[in-house]
Amino acid sequence: MAVPKLAVLGAGAWGTALAIQAAGAGHAVALWARDAGRAAAIAAARENARYLPGIALPAGLAVTADAATALAGAAAAILAVPAQHLGAVLASLPPALPPLLLAAKGVEQTSLRLPLEVVAAARPGQAAAVLSGPNFAHEVAAGLPAAAVIASATPALRERLAGLLATPGFRLYGSDDPVGVQVGGAAKNVIAIAAGAVIGAGLGENARAALVTRGLAELSRLAVALGGRAETAAGLSGLGDLLLTATGPSSRNTSLGIALGRGRRLAEVLAERSGVTEGVATAPAIIARAASVGVELPICEAVAALLAERLTLAAAVEHLLARPRRDE
Repeated sequence: MAVPKLAVLGAGAWGTALAIQAAGAGHAVALWARDAGRAAAIAAARENARYLPGIALPAGLAVTADAATALAGAAAAILAVPAQHLGAVLASLPPALPPLLLAAKGVEQTSLRLPLEVVAAARPGQAAAVLSGPNFAHEVAAGLPAAAVIASATPALRERLAGLLATPGFRLYGSDDPVGVQVGGAAKNVIAIAAGAVIGAGLGENARAALVTRGLAELSRLAVALGGRAETAAGLSGLGDLLLTATGPSSRNTSLGIALGRGRRLAEVLAERSGVTEGVATAPAIIARAASVGVELPICEAVAALLAERLTLAAAVEHLLARPRRDE
């Protein structure tokens, strides 16, 4: 029996980690990097030194800058590109695509769409599911134990994709609530910026725990308003991902929040980074999407105001603490 081929589009940290994971699951893998120079450098070094230094690429993993080559003969394609670039990447791909597994987390700023909605608009009828959960790329690439969720309204699709990517060390669960899973993946990045800012400003662990808990309530409210289920917020793509992102020292969103809490400017922090900090673009988009369905997200709103420098951290905290008391 021929070994199934998987294409991974996006050679950042997460895309490279998923390509390594797919190769470890026994598949031939083609990793696509948009920039030809980067693709050649990764292929020559057998390492993505920019994002995952020190982790060797498996022998069965090819690297290319040609998307058509990466997709040729693939049983499925993993799209591991930032949420804000997903639409442009979809527009650039060949007309016929295999089933897609989206690893993007966020809300598109221009359209306020979640990732699967971006696919539905760009490629009507395209089979697609979403992958989400508490996963740091460097740990998955190193083969450390992890779990995630594959969400789709189609049971056969999520089962097929899980069967292609899962290994004993990378446990994949299915979910029939793609809306709830996507909201969790988007909102947790914004809440993690707030959690980091609290720590950076020296406001303490009590404050962070309270903020993360109330942030989870915001996430759940929005998921339900958009047609998802409240219980999804308690799973891997909600509480699990939020816990990791808001407390893990490797979190880009938390580390950005810490820097802001210490008084640094957003532009200065972003200029020092090579990877995308998804919560920055997602914050204004998610509150606009929430407003469209009549949902208030006070913590996310405070983060958006902080990032836009409309509020100082002290003023944002004061505003949140001054909200009317009510039952939990």
